[in-house]
Amino acid sequence: MFAFLQQFLDTLLVTIRDVLPIAGILFGFQFLVLRRPLRNPGQIARGFVLVLLGMAFFLQGLEQALFPLGELMAEQLTAPEFLGVSADSGMDTDHSHYLWLYLFAAAIGFSTTIAEPSLIAVAIKANQVSAGAVGAWGLRIAVAIGVAAGISLGTYRIIIGTPLHYFIICGYVVVIIQTIYCPKTIIALAYDSGGVTTSTVTVPLVTALGLGLASSIPGRNPALDGFGLIAFASLFPIMTVMGYAQISEWYAGYRKAKIATGKPYRSDKHSST
Repeated sequence: MFAFLQQFLDTLLVTIRDVLPIAGILFGFQFLVLRRPLRNPGQIARGFVLVLLGMAFFLQGLEQALFPLGELMAEQLTAPEFLGVSADSGMDTDHSHYLWLYLFAAAIGFSTTIAEPSLIAVAIKANQVSAGAVGAWGLRIAVAIGVAAGISLGTYRIIIGTPLHYFIICGYVVVIIQTIYCPKTIIALAYDSGGVTTSTVTVPLVTALGLGLASSIPGRNPALDGFGLIAFASLFPIMTVMGYAQISEWYAGYRKAKIATGKPYRSDKHSST
């Protein structure tokens, strides 16, 4: 118990050191530039205390739970006894043995993205400013599918050992092509959606998975192969959100064409992006 308290105190001190520059900038502009007093100093002080405690507990939880759990899952899913092969059978070059690992990577990417607070905030704001044209759940699911596909493909890349930049270059070529034909109103949101996925919930688990995977597979270097999954998690949501918008636009045009030809249509609801 004493060791836990000591470790938490160290984490709290590090958090305070990291947050102090932010607080200095905010209060400095408030008092030196704007020259106005704070409206609710007591509430702001309590809020900063909660932020510091919350970040400290979160970082402590990462070190004690999420990082070890992600590395443990990667180690267990690549163990020869789980894969049903012998340790000297050259399984590190046979990606077909790792089906469960691909499914786990996709599942962890989808679930962490759905729970990502920053994505929830962006989805709610996008729904509000678009007057409901952008569905909050539709956007979250589209982003989550992109993250799931990206992390699964990134896991495959670690297993086969292909250089990261080949995948990233090809991915951005696809993004550029989609940007040309995608509805202009969704492009900025799609690019932002790729960025907000790499936040508090997704990054720790995905990073732990990549490092654990690179440490468990023979011939892989954690420093070279363990990182890069976050790049996939940021890239593929751009594709899926723009693809979602393109499909929605096509479907809306299809409905209009059906109505224009006088053929009955089952639903009168307007399609949403």
